[in-house]
Amino acid sequence: MEEFEALLNESFEMDTPDEGSVVKGRVIAVEAGQAIIDIGYKMEGRVDLKEFAEPGESADLSVGDEVEVFLDRVENARGEASISRDKARREEAWDRLEKAYADEERVDGAIFGRVKGGFTVDLGGAVAFLPGSQVDVRPVRDAGPLMGMKQPFQILKMDRRRGNIVVSRRAILEESRAEQRAEVIGNLTEGQAVDGVVKNITEYGAFVDLGGVDGLLHVTDMAWRRVNDPREILSIGETVKVQVIKINKETHRISLGMKQLQDDPWEAVAAKYALDSTHQGRVTNITDYGAFVELEPGVEGLVHVSEMSWTKKNVHPGKIVSTSQEVEVMVLEIDSAKRRVSLGLKQTMRNPWEVFAENNPVGTEIEGEVKNITEFGLFVGLDNDIDGMVHLSDITWEGRGEDALQDFRKGDMVKAVVTEVDVEKERISLSIKALDGSFDTATEGVKRGSIITVEVTSIEDGGIEVEYEGAKSFIRRSDLSRDRAEQRPERFQVGDKVDVRVTNVDAKTRRLGLSIKAREIAEEKEAVEQYGSSDSGASLGDILGAALKSDDD
Repeated sequence: MEEFEALLNESFEMDTPDEGSVVKGRVIAVEAGQAIIDIGYKMEGRVDLKEFAEPGESADLSVGDEVEVFLDRVENARGEASISRDKARREEAWDRLEKAYADEERVDGAIFGRVKGGFTVDLGGAVAFLPGSQVDVRPVRDAGPLMGMKQPFQILKMDRRRGNIVVSRRAILEESRAEQRAEVIGNLTEGQAVDGVVKNITEYGAFVDLGGVDGLLHVTDMAWRRVNDPREILSIGETVKVQVIKINKETHRISLGMKQLQDDPWEAVAAKYALDSTHQGRVTNITDYGAFVELEPGVEGLVHVSEMSWTKKNVHPGKIVSTSQEVEVMVLEIDSAKRRVSLGLKQTMRNPWEVFAENNPVGTEIEGEVKNITEFGLFVGLDNDIDGMVHLSDITWEGRGEDALQDFRKGDMVKAVVTEVDVEKERISLSIKALDGSFDTATEGVKRGSIITVEVTSIEDGGIEVEYEGAKSFIRRSDLSRDRAEQRPERFQVGDKVDVRVTNVDAKTRRLGLSIKAREIAEEKEAVEQYGSSDSGASLGDILGAALKSDDD
């Protein structure tokens, strides 16, 4: 009996399953949403049918089916074995997942719930966490279509002791995408024309799907003309024909172009736009240094700020032209190699200084508004936005120019005479004092050596002031007489009429150089020539007397 008891106990110890292990059982009944399972050794247990169902499906279980369950306890309060299909699946799954993780293999699973920061995934009994960032290669707004669908995942991290598993769907997609990209890129060659679908549009270009791989169509390669916004010519979902410009085998980046499939307008530019020819164009862009004008789609030229206006020198181009404005321009230079055309705007209009010179020759009287006053003169506004300058010395005949300048204000209307026009230097000289022509009238016919009669108007210590036909002059003391004793201003009186000799006519200063002394010397010289000589022995008195007597006769 003792030997039999020992054998019996040994048999129980060897065959009775341990709590906390996975055992095999057979379904003996299905009732009330539960399956009754016989795990042997006269032990039965109950398991909810939902534990045998896959996510989103109903349980497919029949009497007689063999299943594996997890034995929690040999006997519970009801005298039944406490078993669990979920725990059995979990243990089985962990063994399988640990092997897959070690071998870096994919595992199948289904997303069945949403949690903070991501989703829960059933990996065939083990629950894993799928972060939101690992769902797809692009942010997913609606994960509804993905719920309950069996699909592959990559295990990123797992800890059996803590029961943590982190998986990624994105890694699978990227790997598949990379394989697809490599295959597509392998079939592409530079220069090849292919069809693609516009997937995304940015300010610098558009991304075109070539069938599993995206290429960048830069804004500068969309058309030969300037494209400010890619949305002007493309829309998302549109099918376009593009040319493969460049393929980077390392980064798998593809550069695309549309304009390369069109005729290059620059090939005919030199023949079509001759130098110095004028054309209509449209302003497409304005910068600090000028404006770009489109002559035709794909052909633009630059009007430099220095070529925009004859008169507006230091203004922003935007104050002369505006975007989309139609303008007439002249072709100044063409560089086909650099694809550059230099244009001129002012060349289509006549030089205003040339026009002024034609319409206002020297001596013409003009009228204009004082635009600016500087320390050296006045700037007067003329036709066609040009200015003329009145120098200090050309303001008045009387007094200092600096003093006369104080009498003028901006906005004053003044009259002046054109004295010089320099078209090359863009300079016009004016004179206000030249308006007074009394001196020219008074001295008409008077020249150096002439004898005129003047009237004494003032007696000064240094000489006398005289007037001739309204033009005043001053005779210095030394010019009052040939005889030093008679060089006394006080011997004259205001109102006296005196004959004098003209020694100089200065139209610029409006002054006559006069001298009584010069007149006397001239008269003496003339008398000597007519009535005697220094060698005749006649005295000066005899000669003058003879001359006087001749005059009396």
